[in-house]
Amino acid sequence: MDFMYILAILVGILALVVVYFAFSYIGLWIQALVSGAKVGLFNIIFMRFRKVPPKLIVTSKIMAVKAGIDIATDNLESHYLAGGNVSRVIQALIAADKANIELSFNRTAAIDLAGRDVLEAVQMSVNPKVIETPMVAAMAKDGIQLKAISRVTVRANIDRLVGGAGAETILARVGEGIVTTIGSATTHKEVLENPDTISKTVLSKGLDAGTAYEILSIDIADVDVGKNIGAELETDRAEADKKIAQAKAEEKRAMAFAQEQEMKARVQEMRAKVVEAEAQVPLAMADAFRSGNLGVMDYYKMQNISADTKMRDKIATPDAGPQPDTEK
Repeated sequence: MDFMYILAILVGILALVVVYFAFSYIGLWIQALVSGAKVGLFNIIFMRFRKVPPKLIVTSKIMAVKAGIDIATDNLESHYLAGGNVSRVIQALIAADKANIELSFNRTAAIDLAGRDVLEAVQMSVNPKVIETPMVAAMAKDGIQLKAISRVTVRANIDRLVGGAGAETILARVGEGIVTTIGSATTHKEVLENPDTISKTVLSKGLDAGTAYEILSIDIADVDVGKNIGAELETDRAEADKKIAQAKAEEKRAMAFAQEQEMKARVQEMRAKVVEAEAQVPLAMADAFRSGNLGVMDYYKMQNISADTKMRDKIATPDAGPQPDTEK
C-alpha cells in the first residue's frame, strides 16, 4: 500500500514536469515554428542545461527573422554566454538594416562586447549627436584672455567603434585646438571679429583621427573677454622685483647694523683696556713712592703739568662746557 502511494506521488510529479515542459518549451517551439524561425524543440530544452534563457534566444531569433536577417541560433547563444546583450545586438542589426548601413553580426557582437552601446552607435550614425565642450580659456598675444564654448557635431564611425577613442578624446582635442588658435592670434580683437576662424582652424586639424566618431562641424557658441593676463603678469613681476629689492636692502641694513655693533664692541673693549691701564697708574705711582723713584716735588710738577694741559684744552675748546675734575 505504501509503495503504491509513493508511486502515485512520483507519477504526479512527473506529470507536472511534463505539463511544465509542454506549456514552456513546447510553447516556445510552436511560437518559433509559426514565426518562421527554425529552432528545434530539443535545442530549446537543452538551452536550459547550458544556462541560456530559451525565451530570450527564441524571441531574438523571431525578431531577426521578421526583419529579414538570418542569424544562427548558436551565434545568439554564444554571444549571451560571452556576456553580451543579445536583444541590443538584434535591435542594432535591425536599425542598421533599415538605415542601409552594412553591419554584420560578428562586428555588432564585437562592438557590444567592447562595452559600447551598439544600438546608440547605429542611431548616432543616422542622427548625428551634438557635444558641447566646457568653457575653454586661452590668452592671445596681446595678453587678453578669451573664454570660448563650442558645439561639436559628431557621427558614430561604425568601423572604428572597436578600439577607437571616445567622446572625451574629441573634447580634449577640440579644447587644445581652441587654445592653440586663440594663442596664435595677434590680438584678441581678431578672434572677436571672426570667431569662425577658430572652428575652421580646429576642423582642419583632423581631430577625429583614431576615434570612434567623425566630426561633421565645430561651431563656436560663445566667446567672452576674460582678464588682462598680460597686465597681471607684469604687475606680479614688478611686485616680485620690489620684494627682491626690499630683501636685498634689508640684508644690507642688517649687515651695516652688524658691522656697527661690532665696532661698538671693539670700542667698548678698547675703553675697558684704557680704564684697566688707568687703574694701574695709581698703583705704579705708589710703588714709585715706596721705591724712592718718585719724589713729592716730582708728583707736584706732574700735577701742575696736567692742570696746565687741561686749561689749554679748555681754552682751545670754549664750547665744550665744564670739564669734570678727574683728580677727585
